[in-house]
Parts: sequence; structure tokens; C-alpha cells
Amino acid sequence: MSSGLLTKMGLGNFDIAYLFIGIIAILIVLIILVIVQLVKYKKLAERYEKFMQGSKAISLEKEMQELISDVDELKKTTKKHSNEIKDLYKKHETALQKVGLIKYDAFKEMGGKLSYAIAVLDQNDDGFIITSVHSSAGCYSYTKKINHGECDIELSEEEKIAIERAITGISSKEKTKKQ
Repeated sequence: MSSGLLTKMGLGNFDIAYLFIGIIAILIVLIILVIVQLVKYKKLAERYEKFMQGSKAISLEKEMQELISDVDELKKTTKKHSNEIKDLYKKHETALQKVGLIKYDAFKEMGGKLSYAIAVLDQNDDGFIITSVHSSAGCYSYTKKINHGECDIELSEEEKIAIERAITGISSKEKTKKQ
């Protein structure tokens, strides 16, 4: 079978069956591509439906704007709270928060460990120490100012222990357990 068109193109001896086979092969490839695209479209449509979940596009846009507004408000609130926390930490530095206590027998003949030294310090180890010495003649109390864990006035051994306990937060019972 010969075609006038194929003859004019210089393909007069070309078998037209090859042309049909080529067209059928291309058609099969195109059908496969269409099927693949339909599967992808179906997945996309399912994802879109899940995303929308009955919402109209206008309401979805409004919801997104509200979410953005909420995020901005949360950022402002977080910054405000962060500043408030910093202020609290700064105020807390000077709050009396460390206590060290030691009870002792000032005079061995008295017994009962009625004398004591109590150190009360802040975060910077500033504060005071109160010492009460109990004797048969009476009870005497006095205070000393503490700056950075040190005192300008000479400290007794018991007062030094009370300050150490306040700074380290370790009681005498805990200290003996660790040793």
C-alpha cells in the first residue's frame, strides 16, 4: 500500500504498518501518563478536602489571620513575662534566703546546748549573724553584719560554721553523712 503523501515526502517505500504501531505505542504511553496524573490528582484532592474540612476559603483565610494575630500577641506576652521574670530574679538577689544554724554549749558546765549562732544571707552572701550566748548569769545576744560571706569583726568558730552552713546549704548532719 502506497500513499501519495508519503511518496512526496520521500518515504514511498515506507510500510504504513510501522506508522500505526508507533502511533499505538505513543497512545499507550499517553494513556499511562494520564492514569498516573489522575492518581496524583485524586491524592491532591483528598489532601485538599482534609485541609479544608468543610471550611469555606473565606473563613479559612480569616482563621489564618486570627492565628497570626494570636502568635503576635503570644510573642508580646512572652517578652513581657521574660522581663518580669528578670525583674523578679533581680529583686530575689537581695531577699534573705540562706540560713545556717549551729547550737552549742558556750560554757561546758551549763549543758543543754542553749547557745546558738544563726546566719541569714541573701544570694550574694550578704546579711547578718545573730549569736546568743547562754550562761548561768544570763543570756546575751548580739548581731554582726556579713558582706560577701565575710565580717569586719572577728568571728567565733561557731559563727564561722553558721556562715559556712548558710553559704553551702549543708547542715552538720548532712556534712557528717558525706564524710
